[in-house]
Amino acid sequence: MNKFLEQWGEAANTTLGFFWMAVWAFALGYLISSMIQVFVTEKKMQNAMGKDQRKAVLLGTFFGFISSSCSFAALASTKSLFKKGASFVASIAFLLASTNLVIELGIIISIFLGWQFVVGEYVGGILLILISWLLIRLINPKKLIQKARKNLSEKDEDDDDSSKSWKKKIKSEESWAKVAKQYGMEWKMVWKDVTVGFTIAGIVAAFVPDSFFETLFINTGDGNTDFGFFTILEHIIVGPVTAFLTFIGSMGNIPLAALLFGKGVSFAGVMAFIFSDLVVFPVLRINAKYYGWKMSLFILFLLFTALVGTSLALHYGFELFNIIPDASQVNIQEQEFFKIDYTFFLNLAFIATSGYLIYLGFFKKKDLMYMKEMAPKSKLLESVLKYAALVCYVWLAGGMVVKYLIN
Repeated sequence: MNKFLEQWGEAANTTLGFFWMAVWAFALGYLISSMIQVFVTEKKMQNAMGKDQRKAVLLGTFFGFISSSCSFAALASTKSLFKKGASFVASIAFLLASTNLVIELGIIISIFLGWQFVVGEYVGGILLILISWLLIRLINPKKLIQKARKNLSEKDEDDDDSSKSWKKKIKSEESWAKVAKQYGMEWKMVWKDVTVGFTIAGIVAAFVPDSFFETLFINTGDGNTDFGFFTILEHIIVGPVTAFLTFIGSMGNIPLAALLFGKGVSFAGVMAFIFSDLVVFPVLRINAKYYGWKMSLFILFLLFTALVGTSLALHYGFELFNIIPDASQVNIQEQEFFKIDYTFFLNLAFIATSGYLIYLGFFKKKDLMYMKEMAPKSKLLESVLKYAALVCYVWLAGGMVVKYLIN
């Protein structure tokens, strides 16, 4: 019993420590994302893409890079761009870039996993797009694309102030109030995923023995640079399967990815796990609602194949340059989380910034209506995540009481 209480306290402390490490990064990333989504509209993106496919893919990648990392926001924006005439390959480029090349994800990865994984994330994001483009050209699914367009509603969404230049918007208090509302919506979209994901990471760190990972991911514990091809391939396949079962987005999964790497999972397997936010069931279901099941399954095949190819290319490319990270560099379980350092001051600054945005968007300009389109979520899944998050808060509160008041 005493051992369980000790592990419970450690799990809760680790979860809150993980979140404390990442507060400022979340706030900075979502602030940048919110500003871009207000000042750069989808209509302007579409107008800039034009008809040339190479230019469209390049711009789709760029616009994805400066967009939101939330999968549900990315799915809705991708559907909107595709519906307004963007090519299928440019839409896929936007989708992949907006979930893998965004700034906030890179910041979170750098905190938990180090610079090699940040490089892997951004290089891998580009490789995902290139491999997907190649597969689309080889398969050439014209009929699927045509049918997907027909499945979309004919009603257009209008950007209310798309005619205004970003220079005028940036000087307007109303525009900043929209940024504040978008910032609040970003947090509203991810709080359940982040809560559950970080709590799972803390529980895994405290309760799950290394033998579990040695069974799930074969040949772990022998050093992350000594894996054979089939071992790496198994890690790459099991990584997305693990992500598929968790239903947690990439931002919430980063601490768990760090734990997997620390437990001996290969660099390629961890990258595949991180890249898997678009091959989970909720995304499959949403794409089916937008484009039909055949196109949704094709997109799943496309992204999973690109994911496998990208993870293999990253592993052998990093091995060639001798920059595959060592698992010993990721030791987040033994860190002292709560101390006076740069994280402390950055968190205070961004907590204050968040407070001002809440005041501006939800009190001073509370009558201002602003809502970006979101992909339709499963009510059942959202309810499950909501109650799971509430259970997590009870678990964390109990764990902290056990750690600091009882033990």
